[in-house]
Amino acid sequence: MSALAGRTIVLGVTGGISAYKAIEVCRRLVDAGAHVAPILTEGAQRFVGATTFSALASESAQTSLFDERDPIPHTRLGQMADLVLVCPATARLLGSYAAGISDDLLTNTLLATRAPVVICPAMHTEMWEHPAVQENLATLARRGVVIVPPENGRLAGGDVGAGRLAEPAAVVAAVERVLVPGDLAGARVLISAGGTREPIDPVRVITNRSSGKQGFALADEAADRGAKVTLVTTVDRPVRSGVEVVRVDTAAEMEAAIMPVAADQDVIIMAAAVADFRLADVADHKIKKRTDGTVPELVLAPTHDFLVDLGRTKPPGQVLVGFAAETDDLLANARGKLERKNLDLIVANDVAAPGVGFEHDTNAVVILDRDGGEQPVELADKRTVARVVLDAVVARRRASTARGT
Repeated sequence: MSALAGRTIVLGVTGGISAYKAIEVCRRLVDAGAHVAPILTEGAQRFVGATTFSALASESAQTSLFDERDPIPHTRLGQMADLVLVCPATARLLGSYAAGISDDLLTNTLLATRAPVVICPAMHTEMWEHPAVQENLATLARRGVVIVPPENGRLAGGDVGAGRLAEPAAVVAAVERVLVPGDLAGARVLISAGGTREPIDPVRVITNRSSGKQGFALADEAADRGAKVTLVTTVDRPVRSGVEVVRVDTAAEMEAAIMPVAADQDVIIMAAAVADFRLADVADHKIKKRTDGTVPELVLAPTHDFLVDLGRTKPPGQVLVGFAAETDDLLANARGKLERKNLDLIVANDVAAPGVGFEHDTNAVVILDRDGGEQPVELADKRTVARVVLDAVVARRRASTARGT
């Protein structure tokens, strides 16, 4: 799952020959899971059509500040955006934006947003090098606008020089760098995911409905934020490149994989649904159905709750996060678990609620901290939930650093 999943990006397209590349940028952003809302200026429509962007983007392209369907489109778009991307950005757009001139839907949206803005200039070399253009760029950069500089290459008209729009892959990478903070750069993060499987015999197991999706979303998000991630999991799902995956099946195997390296981790997030019980005596052959109709007796024994050990031996500065999947008394049960196991944070979810928890692509949680804080996260995709959980982890790490612990 991409770092852009669930993010809303307003894509502004202005009137330059390189506007055709914005079509590929739009497609890449949508493929990465972003919600893309296109704005085309009057000049852009001389090079590309609004219909193309409406077909490829997440909502219809808008071209006018005055739309009967949306009486204040610039305000809506500016407030909904996680990021505004202008690709390509002409010299005219740079000048208007730097001067605070709002003469069309795109410039109004740029002035109406508090989201980060990424600008991708494209123009002929002589225009790019003009002092007025460079001064406008410097003004925007001072205000925090991210500039993706143009490349050297073949330009419209056949000449070669600076001013060619950055390639779509470079534009999308710049957007990712802005939206995904490097606040876990270098941190060692261990995450568990999936439900353990406790054998009954060589064929059957005791397990649960955990799909591992939330743990994998956490691993992807942590890696995108610069962490060195180890994922201990019972399920086989795609994961971001660079994440070390350790496959296990049982609670005991998960414990054996985690405990020897736990003290070396900066963050441990126990998102796995670890079985509370195992079979007291595992059969070494398949248990057959009895001809007399009687049912074999299965005697259960508790698994070892090694999260208690992680809490007891937690080194100074480490952030330990647990999960609580509940069907009743959500906050009371989660708070009790947080205190008993010496956790820093616990992520509680009511798995009986619609669209929440096991097997779903969405989740709704409450993040509790050891200081009594509660942060609810409304129903959202699991990457968004992962983002909020890791924001809370980063906040704990910063607070720990400030205290010198």
